[in-house]
Amino acid sequence: MKKLLLLLSLYISTTLIAQIQKVEPAFWWKGMKNPELQIMVYGKDISKYAVELSDQIPVKDLTKTENPNYVFITVNTNEINNSLFRINFKENNKTVYSYKYELKSRKPNSANRPSYSSKDVMYLIMPDRFANGNPSNDSQKNLTDKANRNEPTGRHGGDLRGIINNLDYLQNLGATALWLTPVNEDNEKRTSYHGYAQTDLYQIDGRYGTNEEYLELSRALQKRGMMLIQDYVTNHWGISHWLIQDLPTKDWIHQFADGEGKYGFKRSNYRITSQFDTNVADIDKKEALNGWFDTTMPDLNQSNPLVLKYLTQNAIWWIEYAELGGLRVDTYPYNDKVAMAKWAKAITDEYPNFNIVGEAWMYNPAHISYWQKNSKIAEIDGYNSNLPAVMDFTLYTDLPSALKDEDGWDKGMIKIYNSFGNDFLYPDINNILVFFENHDTERFNEIFNGDSRYYKMALTLISTVRGIPQIYYGSEIGLRGEKSKGDADIRRDFPGGWKGDPQNAFNPQTRTAEQKDFHDFTQKMLKWRKSKDVIHNGKTKHYMPKEKVYVYFRYNEKEKVMVVINNNEKDQTLDLSRFAESLSGVSAGKDVISGKDFSVNAQNKLTVSGKSSLILELN
Repeated sequence: MKKLLLLLSLYISTTLIAQIQKVEPAFWWKGMKNPELQIMVYGKDISKYAVELSDQIPVKDLTKTENPNYVFITVNTNEINNSLFRINFKENNKTVYSYKYELKSRKPNSANRPSYSSKDVMYLIMPDRFANGNPSNDSQKNLTDKANRNEPTGRHGGDLRGIINNLDYLQNLGATALWLTPVNEDNEKRTSYHGYAQTDLYQIDGRYGTNEEYLELSRALQKRGMMLIQDYVTNHWGISHWLIQDLPTKDWIHQFADGEGKYGFKRSNYRITSQFDTNVADIDKKEALNGWFDTTMPDLNQSNPLVLKYLTQNAIWWIEYAELGGLRVDTYPYNDKVAMAKWAKAITDEYPNFNIVGEAWMYNPAHISYWQKNSKIAEIDGYNSNLPAVMDFTLYTDLPSALKDEDGWDKGMIKIYNSFGNDFLYPDINNILVFFENHDTERFNEIFNGDSRYYKMALTLISTVRGIPQIYYGSEIGLRGEKSKGDADIRRDFPGGWKGDPQNAFNPQTRTAEQKDFHDFTQKMLKWRKSKDVIHNGKTKHYMPKEKVYVYFRYNEKEKVMVVINNNEKDQTLDLSRFAESLSGVSAGKDVISGKDFSVNAQNKLTVSGKSSLILELN
């Protein structure tokens, strides 16, 4: 009889939750600064039932939409005393479905977690192309795109375990923060390896691993004094996302009439200057912001309060759960800017030290600086993004042409000088990401045909100027890739990341001479930079380039560093009297890379080898 009652109890319990297909977030935490929690419950016709919480917990708000398969339940977690409570769905005063909800305890001092800053070097990884640590998860039954390393745009099998297995390599290189392109589930039918068309925002893609492995990676980094940066996408999801397939509200995404009574896709015109253009036509602004980024990437409507709350809570959930050290946000200006200001503020209110960098792929520094928190330019139209950091696309654009072109009034090395001449536009100049390539651009080593001299000059620059340097996986061993051949070519597999690879660049004993040349320079540079406050937070004084030579100083009250970049094929001898105002009291300097000593004062001359750089710590 007892056995029968137990089976009956299990049957009833299973039946009670059968109708509930999704609850998001599946759990939350006690003690958040903002105690308001919105729980989305999804299930067939779930909205026809009355909602009641156990323990007489009050429902602050209950939102039902035109889709009967959703209810949004808002509670004040400060009014909940237990770690577990039930969400009951009732009909005729009887519980029909039930879900046990958990409020976990936060990690001590979670709100004051450290985040990345100008002290860090960010290393960008496309996980599918870095290393395959667990071949058994390369393909998944429930995920459409199967592993095929012979297919350039297919899944190659890189995963979280592969990254965990190579943390020694990354730490020894000098990286302190890992930015992974999105690793949440992307179940699009093809070309899903990049992860930017996500189909489940609460689940790590099974081909990368599990939520638990993601947390394991984060904690393993923390033990090494490193941190994990999540690539967050607020602008769009994948068209196969379960929420897109059964929209809670018609305006959850932006849809356009096709003239035949049907609604759906319209591509963005990508003219995101429309966000602040005082002369813009409404139709152009609408198409820029509401148009889809691509055919399989529906554009999210952040101005819908339910969407905004969902995105805000999801970001906070991952920060808290995975103990993240920061966010990078994709396609930032394509979002509703008012809503995104609320999104950024909600996160930074919860985590005061937390850093978020937004991708504002624009070429004018005034346009880019508009998106940084407390921008004086944005104040003109009464806007504040609340976004702590932005990416320096001006420097990214100007650097290759500065190194390639002959010098002229507005060509050659003067481009770099002019780029830094716009620093006054940024409210927080140390909190911008500086880089010369990423996962969407031509490989820098491809532009210069694998010539390590150009890589060394570029790395010298981004490692010693203001801001947070970001390097792209594989560049430190000379990896190349041509954008014109498709994105897959700039996202090649890291050699040695797969069992059976003919060559392993992770192992210093098996690196080629070329790989060693790139790697050793990178390692020396990044390890030196790690402890240099004068580079992290010092002031800058730069001198107008002459004869393809650019000279600048980083300095504070205690230290001074002189950087010389000679873009000539031949050696150049500098008359140091020109730099007298920066060399006052200086007698000597030591080159960071070679360890060679130089006599450095305003009465001397300094010879710099062709196509090279000097970083002199001055005495």
